[in-house]
Amino acid sequence: MRELDDIERYEFKKKLDEIKSCKGQHTELISLYIPPNRRISEVMNYLRNEYSQSTNIKSKTTRKNVLSAIESIMSRLKYFKKPPENGLVFFVGHKTAGANQTEMVTYVIEPPFPVPSFLYRCDSSFYTQPLEDMLTERDVYGLFLIDRRECTIGILRGKRIETIDYLTSRVPGKHGRGGQSQRRFERLIEIAAHEWFEKCGKKISEIFLSEKDLKGIFVGGPGPTKYYFVEGDYLHYEIKNKIIDIIDTGYTDESGLRELVMKISEKMHDLKISQEKRVMRRFLKEITKKKKSLAIYGEDEVRRALEMGALDILLISEGLDRYRVKLVCESCGYEEEKTIDTIEMKKMENNPPKCKKCGGNMVMKEKSEIVEELSKKAREKGTKVELISTDSEEGSTLLSTFGGIAGILRFEV
Repeated sequence: MRELDDIERYEFKKKLDEIKSCKGQHTELISLYIPPNRRISEVMNYLRNEYSQSTNIKSKTTRKNVLSAIESIMSRLKYFKKPPENGLVFFVGHKTAGANQTEMVTYVIEPPFPVPSFLYRCDSSFYTQPLEDMLTERDVYGLFLIDRRECTIGILRGKRIETIDYLTSRVPGKHGRGGQSQRRFERLIEIAAHEWFEKCGKKISEIFLSEKDLKGIFVGGPGPTKYYFVEGDYLHYEIKNKIIDIIDTGYTDESGLRELVMKISEKMHDLKISQEKRVMRRFLKEITKKKKSLAIYGEDEVRRALEMGALDILLISEGLDRYRVKLVCESCGYEEEKTIDTIEMKKMENNPPKCKKCGGNMVMKEKSEIVEELSKKAREKGTKVELISTDSEEGSTLLSTFGGIAGILRFEV
């Protein structure tokens, strides 16, 4: 099963978020999953049976809405001789549109991976779990940092670092006195340390054993404690067998996780986060050049380079919350494209902007998220697209310092 690339994953997730946001007043939203090996004739027979049973629904409004949704699905299925390669998914029904009003919505999706089984569900919300499962990140690694004071456990999912748990110990520090008192105190310290390691080992094993797609584990921390812990009998044998590397880090808290991932990415070049860091370092190296720099940033500059076919790599932050809209004057037909954020979008819906030529109202004709819009333009020009996460230091820099849109040129412009 091939992995979705970052843009495909982003677009698929956005579409699912839109579908999940639909809510019905009653059980009026139909979710239909058709696997690739299911005959269309069998599905049609199933829907006819559901249609017949739905005529018995007591509520007149609900009955009408469910029947119209089934009719809509059946009319669309007539255009298919057989399901596509990965099957077909329908989300059809009447969602609430405020003030006791409903609005018919229809989503027909060809999923990126095969639909596992046939499913029909009529509910007050669409059932999206099987499609959400297709988005599950399969590039997953366990992380933990440990010394005698702290233990931080995390997961690296693709390019995202998740902190799962943070533990602190009660192991005493060194005892300054001499003689028998010191030896007795040292024994107590070792007992406390053993109990601490057992507690950490149990927690680490419990968390990582529940991660079915775990490819491996990286261990970090200052000093020799991490080696003693790994070599001891504290971890479940399956977890111990998945340890890839033990790496020195200066910290054992959440910042230590980022430090650990940074050092991992320098060693393991096939990790998604390694690829992201490499391309961002190349951009930052270019940006510091005083002459013949191939780095550009800012939406206008990037768009210009794209149009010229001069952009080799488009760097775009997944943290961007902007839209590209096309506005048309109702009076004179004047057209204008601009980029706006969510706040401006809401203002525009309530208070339409005025035409620069005649002063008439400008209405929104087209709207798309800027990540999708620029990515589509880049693909058309043969430009590679890198969707940069905001979890890394480099990713945060792209969003905060360079506005979330940048690029590396093929040649100097």
